[in-house]
Amino acid sequence: MAELHVELVAADRQVWAGEASLVVARTTEGDIGIMPSHQPVLVVLQSGPVTIRTTGESGEGTVVAAVHGGFLSYTDGKLSLLAEVAELADEIDVERAQRSLEQAKAETDAEAERRASVRLQAVAAER
Repeated sequence: MAELHVELVAADRQVWAGEASLVVARTTEGDIGIMPSHQPVLVVLQSGPVTIRTTGESGEGTVVAAVHGGFLSYTDGKLSLLAEVAELADEIDVERAQRSLEQAKAETDAEAERRASVRLQAVAAER
């Protein structure tokens, strides 16, 4: 089976790297799915969950991350997600994200509300 080599990198660290059969991400043009042999592409990422269907020695699985801005680049079987901020769903503190969402709504801070909402969406998508 053909595979993608995927790297999800945030400004401060490498969040995840490995082999995958499919990556779905939100872009400014809408959601995009990348599979092996996809046409080369460079797009701007929108805040949203990124879903990675993993393959490899450990078997098939799914990795979900909350991504806030950045770029997605695919060429020659290599997919790079370069995010301003990215968190794996299993790293997200759900109670803290819920408190952040409530506080952002109370303060009518649309940007903070979107970030907290994306974190909760990523956690929900992983389950």
